[in-house]
Amino acid sequence: MSIRWRPHTIRMRLTLLYASLFLGSGIVLLAIAAYLVFRQPILVTFAPKAVPAPPLPDGALPPLAPQVGAISVAPTLNTVRAVFAGSAIGLAVMAVVSTALGWVVAGRALSPLRTMATTTRRISERNLNQRLAVAGPRDELTELAETIDGLLARLERAFEAQRRFIANASHELRTPLAMMRTSVDVAAGKPRPVPKEVTVLAGKLREGLDSADRLLEGLLLLARAQNNGTTQTEAVHLSELADSALKARAGAIAAKNLTAECRAAAVTVPGNPILLGSLVDNLVDNAIRHNEPGGWLRILAFTERGRTRFAVESGGAVLDQDAVDLLGQPFQRLGSARTSQPGTGLGLSIVAAVAAAHNGTLTLRARPEGGLRAEVEL
Repeated sequence: MSIRWRPHTIRMRLTLLYASLFLGSGIVLLAIAAYLVFRQPILVTFAPKAVPAPPLPDGALPPLAPQVGAISVAPTLNTVRAVFAGSAIGLAVMAVVSTALGWVVAGRALSPLRTMATTTRRISERNLNQRLAVAGPRDELTELAETIDGLLARLERAFEAQRRFIANASHELRTPLAMMRTSVDVAAGKPRPVPKEVTVLAGKLREGLDSADRLLEGLLLLARAQNNGTTQTEAVHLSELADSALKARAGAIAAKNLTAECRAAAVTVPGNPILLGSLVDNLVDNAIRHNEPGGWLRILAFTERGRTRFAVESGGAVLDQDAVDLLGQPFQRLGSARTSQPGTGLGLSIVAAVAAAHNGTLTLRARPEGGLRAEVEL
């Protein structure tokens, strides 16, 4: 049994409380015993030793029988010291024993709390269906566990309702958008001459509908990543995804005269290929869209200490780290320059959700020289 002397823990406080109570009660008991013992002299009884009597002459009377006597003896200083020394040694030994027993008893009493804390740390929005389910008699600890289980159940229902709403709303909105697009195409494609203003208006409507479609696709992908997004699992080559993303965006890279570099090693990760492909695409899109003309971007993929890391770096203006930390949330952007760029504001939040679905994390760091480094650890 290893004992860590950490006074701020409940177990150590309970142990010290047990030991203090024992020492206090032992000292009081010792004082009472000493008072009762030494308040009166000690009564000592004695009897003379029987010695065989010599034979008596004829007619002589026998001597009187020896009498039993008693005397009072006051305890000496040495006796008092010996009694107190023995009592103090016994009290010290029992204090050590009681402290060790108190540590064991406190540990057993707090064992359900440690189990509850360990289980609660493992529960996240990905596994809210887990429960503490602490077994044992009906006491304060089981009531606490049931209260936490009830809270987890309410959180699970709230998360499920949110995900269903996003998915259902996105699906339901596709139908009116498709009808609007069809109506615009029919009105602009009629054989009679169409006024120039109508053509311009039709172009703006199509642009708005395209933006709405991208937003709905992003919401659907976000909901899928947050709700059992890793059901289809296979070995995914991150280097191939990176090469495909760069080739698909060669026109956008050339339009901004960017220097793109890919240093992706041949690493594979188990996961959903569609979601991981969206993760790579969104990171590359973000690096291109929010880059400066004539800038650069770099893609890295490597394995470090058994964990796979995929990072996309890009140049640009110097960014504030506090503002960068918020970019993983939906619809968060930086500054007027970023808000004026096309996009839905869901890219990095989708990346964060996909990373979480694969037991990973997204880290965003503003580069001191300017630009952003987005790194996903899987």
